[in-house]
Amino acid sequence: MKLVRYGEAGRERPGLLDAGGRVRDLSGVIDDVGGRWLLPAALEMLRGIDPATLPAVEGTPRLGAPVGNVGKLVCIGLNYADHADEMNLPRPDKPVVFMKATSSICGPNDDILIPPGSEKTDWEVELGIVIGAPARFVTPGKALAHVAGYTIVQDVSERDWQQNEGGQWVKAKSSDTFGPVGPWLVTADEVPDPQALDIWLEVNGTRMQDGNTATMIFGVAEVVAHISRFMTLEPGDVIATGTPPGVGVGRTPQVFYKPGDRVRLGISGLGEQAATLVRDPR
Repeated sequence: MKLVRYGEAGRERPGLLDAGGRVRDLSGVIDDVGGRWLLPAALEMLRGIDPATLPAVEGTPRLGAPVGNVGKLVCIGLNYADHADEMNLPRPDKPVVFMKATSSICGPNDDILIPPGSEKTDWEVELGIVIGAPARFVTPGKALAHVAGYTIVQDVSERDWQQNEGGQWVKAKSSDTFGPVGPWLVTADEVPDPQALDIWLEVNGTRMQDGNTATMIFGVAEVVAHISRFMTLEPGDVIATGTPPGVGVGRTPQVFYKPGDRVRLGISGLGEQAATLVRDPR
């Protein structure tokens, strides 16, 4: 099942994709995609609905982030060995956990704003985990039972702020639009092995990142279990699991986003994002 949120920014409605890829309106069934509607019983109820009985959405609506009112956006850093190498950083022996402000979340195809003063805005395509059942001190063997599904997250990052502004990475990761999510939430039953997904990103048609989730240092189950030791993961929380090599700061010479760039990224079975980079006028 593929769940979406569509419509004007800030006023998105819940929906799902039918077998033909058309958006069907779920607003007569649930009030949003998120929170209690991602609990296992709620997802089972939604699976029992015949999409043909739901109103079809005309045209090609804007897609918002497929999860509403995200409580936490938790990120894992340096989770691909070859990405750690390109950053000239040691490969971690435990997951590197940091937070990204939820105010950075935007739709998968919305413009990405280069903030005032930024000259090193960079890309990172990541597998996103969406929590379905509360997780607190879970073991890796039971962690996947707490996952509602998967999506795509672009962890947009300002490298000068990350490296030279002091403190934690959150400052470099949390500008408005630095967290495109979507296009949809694919429920876990449709992703039999989250460690076997091709993951890629292109800028202006040039392939920059090309990897597979099999090369993660810490897989999905271990990531969920590890984070749940330090905070309760709740339905609708999103975890960005790290990026493969090919980021702009790791290239020679370094390359960063500039106004007018077009970025396209995807993960096998989870869809694609496509956005334009725009200089924030403020």
